[in-house]
Amino acid sequence: MFISLVRQSAVPHVLKSFAPLFDRVLVERFTPELKTKGGIMLPEKSQGKVLEATVVAAGPGARNEKGDTVPMNVKAGDRVLLPEYGGTKVIIEDKEYSIFRESDILGKFK
Repeated sequence: MFISLVRQSAVPHVLKSFAPLFDRVLVERFTPELKTKGGIMLPEKSQGKVLEATVVAAGPGARNEKGDTVPMNVKAGDRVLLPEYGGTKVIIEDKEYSIFRESDILGKFK
């Protein structure tokens, strides 16, 4: 609960300095688990890539053949499932974010 409150308070500050274009989505990946449920510390090599992220900002949407904007299915604050590989890493104010196309996002958690 506390982590989500901190992330939401930092979101407007990032939105002022960066806005994705078209169907691009700016996401912040969750941090990997450092301990197992039994309390065993995991080394960095054994930690898998985190596939869940929070949408920080989303563009207005892609354009269709007629030139109309197709609205996005995700918005800021949504939890999404990402592919293992892909995306563009971006560092904004010493924090690492990733940019994905909306079509690359695998799903949205409710």
